[in-house]
Amino acid sequence: MSFKEVIRFALRGLSANKLRSALTMLGILIGVAAVILLVAVGNGSAKAISSRIEALGTNTITVMSTNRGGSASTALTTDMAAAITDPTMAPDVKSVSPVVSSSATITYEGTDHSVNSFVGTTPSWFTASNTPIGTGSGFTADDEAQGRRVVVLGQTVVEELFPGVDPINKQVTVGGALFTVVGVLKEKSSTGFQDANDTAIAPLSAVRQVLTGYGALNSILVEAKDPGKVDAVEAEVSTILDQRLTLTAQSSTRSSSNTPYRIQNASQLLATQTATADTFTTLLGAVAAISLLVGGIGITNIMLVTVTERTREIGIRKALGAPRRVILNQFLIEATLLSVIGGVLGVAAALIGSSFEIVGVKPVIVPSSIGLALGVSIAIGLFFGGLPASRAARLRPIDALRYE
Repeated sequence: MSFKEVIRFALRGLSANKLRSALTMLGILIGVAAVILLVAVGNGSAKAISSRIEALGTNTITVMSTNRGGSASTALTTDMAAAITDPTMAPDVKSVSPVVSSSATITYEGTDHSVNSFVGTTPSWFTASNTPIGTGSGFTADDEAQGRRVVVLGQTVVEELFPGVDPINKQVTVGGALFTVVGVLKEKSSTGFQDANDTAIAPLSAVRQVLTGYGALNSILVEAKDPGKVDAVEAEVSTILDQRLTLTAQSSTRSSSNTPYRIQNASQLLATQTATADTFTTLLGAVAAISLLVGGIGITNIMLVTVTERTREIGIRKALGAPRRVILNQFLIEATLLSVIGGVLGVAAALIGSSFEIVGVKPVIVPSSIGLALGVSIAIGLFFGGLPASRAARLRPIDALRYE
């Protein structure tokens, strides 16, 4: 019997019970689609977060206090930020932006909108953080020096408070004080867990006066003159802060357990995030692969039932001279066809599903995940179909013909 005829017999065997075959393929379909989509969600989330980190610029470092509740002598201050601009102590520093932030409610003509990130900083922050102005303008150094209450809003805030209205030169109320809108930020991509456009930026002096008070800074954003000098800038900043914070000889080793500040390097953060994202994506794929395993067990179960039902057919074919190899191939091909058809339909379902956002994340399908899922589905058909096929091939013709 030719291979073509074996395929024909296998297809006829599957079509004899269409509902059972369809339900078996559904298990493989769900498994393949789950693997591809969950890996795509992991990749999409990693891509979104990485783009956010890269948007900060790989030529910046962020200094954050690790002792916000400690003494004033270990708090980050504007004097420390000013000291970092010293061209003698920090020749590789391009700009320094002290930052305070707080949540606030912005009101415009009776409409309220809560902003989780109301940032107070200096004009250099826009360039250092790679946050360009879309319309209008940013505030100036004079606005910061004079404490003028002007604000630049993110796209989400504008959509909530000014639907169909140009917000430039409009006045909003923040913390009981009036702020004039002077600009709107360009739209940024979001990770799905946090809206990067739901923010407001205002002069440091005005925000401290109205919202945060004159306590410690949340962070200091330092921009290097060149991406290749980020490590040098980190060393220069550390030296200045160690002097300013009057650390003891023991704490000057900058151990993570006793240093009251932490320096976050954007390029190091990107590398860490990439490694974390890879682990997260692998974990998602492994979890989804369990459903493929369950689908494979379903194939074994159904094919065992099929062999039992068709015992007399197997006996007749063996009595007519069909060799063991033909019987083995037929049932093995039936099991593999269930996996392959289910796998192809699963890929189609995954491609359709990837056009929608899942938990706020746009899936990014990697071609290798499609090939891997299809390969695994074929392997599952061969592996889990092997036992039923072998059982059918081992039946003796006399026993099969006598089976009721």
